[in-house]
Amino acid sequence: MTQTAPPRGQSFEHELDKSDKTVAAFKGKKRGLLGTIQHGLHGNPTMVPVIVLLLSIAVFGLVAGGKFFSAFNLTLIMQQVSIIGILAAAQSLIILTAGIDLSVAAIMVLMSVVAGNLAVYMGVPAPLALLISFAGGTGAGLMNGFLVTKVKLPPFITTLGTWSIFYALNLWLSGAQSIRSQDIDKFAPLLKFFGNTIAVGNARLTYGSILMVAVFLVLWYLLNKTAWGRHVYAVGDDKEAAELAGIRTDRTLLSVYGMAGLVCAIAAWASIGRVGSISPQAFYEANLHSITAVVIGGISLFGGRGSILGALFGALIVGVFQSGLRLANVDVLWQVFAIGWLIIIAVAIDQWIRKVSA
Repeated sequence: MTQTAPPRGQSFEHELDKSDKTVAAFKGKKRGLLGTIQHGLHGNPTMVPVIVLLLSIAVFGLVAGGKFFSAFNLTLIMQQVSIIGILAAAQSLIILTAGIDLSVAAIMVLMSVVAGNLAVYMGVPAPLALLISFAGGTGAGLMNGFLVTKVKLPPFITTLGTWSIFYALNLWLSGAQSIRSQDIDKFAPLLKFFGNTIAVGNARLTYGSILMVAVFLVLWYLLNKTAWGRHVYAVGDDKEAAELAGIRTDRTLLSVYGMAGLVCAIAAWASIGRVGSISPQAFYEANLHSITAVVIGGISLFGGRGSILGALFGALIVGVFQSGLRLANVDVLWQVFAIGWLIIIAVAIDQWIRKVSA
């Protein structure tokens, strides 16, 4: 007996029905707790340093007692991380583009020496000396950017080389001699402006701490509310794709390095107020400390992901750890040990978050 053929299109509808069931099964699949956390952190990477900061404050508050929560100690932490925090803001701009800058501290110290020599020894008015140092910092950053974008050198090698160049210039200009606090007070007190404090009860908040927060807020606005900021993230995420989308990637990178150099020059002014003098050998390890703050702050070393505010939280985390361990009478050696583990854990968390499934 001959069987009738199925109506035309029935097999296609059957396949569609099977596909719908597969999609429904996929949609019905629930993520576990870790998967949910992973997806949440992927969408909000700044939450990691915020959570770590709050936990650190809670733990050290219990370990160190009431001294830790005193207004004096909390504002002291802000003072101690202010310079590293500003440098971390400059470093964040570079790392967001998938680069790294090993010369940020050298630019900062060089510009402090430039401003100090001009204002103290050469009689240049302090405001003009500061403007010249700002221009010099921007120029140093543009030099890095030119070597990266036009000469096509890797950022790591480029800034390793310019670190040596800027450090040598710093020693040459200063004669390896510090500018004393008394001389600054006599000839250019404006250079120490950011060392002044505002007293609120037992709290002592310096203008430098306020400057640090202001720098982060301005850069956050530029990165999140302007076309330039979107271009920075796009270049860091995928430079080739950004070029295909019509973004002038070299110009964007050049502007990022120039902006980072300007921020380093601002940090130079703040560092004079923080230290009280100008030493050509100050902040020798600040490059590594700035990278530490950025990494702990959840900004990906691979570029294109993270919030610049995370670097602020990262700097505060380092400050909280150092203060809490010191109040708990932990040896300095073990303080460094703890910070090292913080870096490793932060990078591991970043790698885990990047593996999130779509």
